[in-house]
Amino acid sequence: MTGAGYHDRYPAPMPDGRHLVLPLRDYGAIAVTGFIANQASFSVLRAVTGWMAAAARRFEAEVVVGLPTLGHVFGGPVAEALGHTNWVAPGYSRKKWYEERLSVPTSSSTAPDARRMWLDPRLLPRLAGRRVLLVDDVISTGSSALAGLKLLRLAGVEPVGLCVAMAQGDRWQPDWRAEVPVSAGFCTPLFLRGAEGWRPDFSTLPRGVSGP
Repeated sequence: MTGAGYHDRYPAPMPDGRHLVLPLRDYGAIAVTGFIANQASFSVLRAVTGWMAAAARRFEAEVVVGLPTLGHVFGGPVAEALGHTNWVAPGYSRKKWYEERLSVPTSSSTAPDARRMWLDPRLLPRLAGRRVLLVDDVISTGSSALAGLKLLRLAGVEPVGLCVAMAQGDRWQPDWRAEVPVSAGFCTPLFLRGAEGWRPDFSTLPRGVSGP
């Protein structure tokens, strides 16, 4: 950072007082912090998983559903940290016994091409009548998380909450007001372009998101 702004990276504050240096992604008028979970070190993943589990305990979930693709990085570890013996993993590839009724179209800010998210019908007994927590890596625009909610509702499940590793700005919140509560391992703001770099707009930190 210069005295005026950041350029290609941002030291995001973590719940334990340390900082995680994240790349800045240029979206034109704004920039966002990037976090690719399957490129992170094991020590980072352990720490973030711990914060996510601490933030999610209030939901008293009985089952964790980790959204594809990078939500799978955290789905199992968060479930284990919460004391569960297994978890549920929807996916983007269709197995021959999958049913069209348990699939939804989805896209995300980093993967805008439409595709379908599928839920294995053989896993429905794990979900029936249980308190279900959705887990994902990042919520940015909210499109992939909303698809996950829709998929579970097709299965007759109303999740008790969503837990993400990083809540990235507040662009997702207008479409999320009537949905389930959200917790996060950590949050980052959006960044505005300045004459000498990107400046964090702390007014865009997501509101009402519980942390560890």
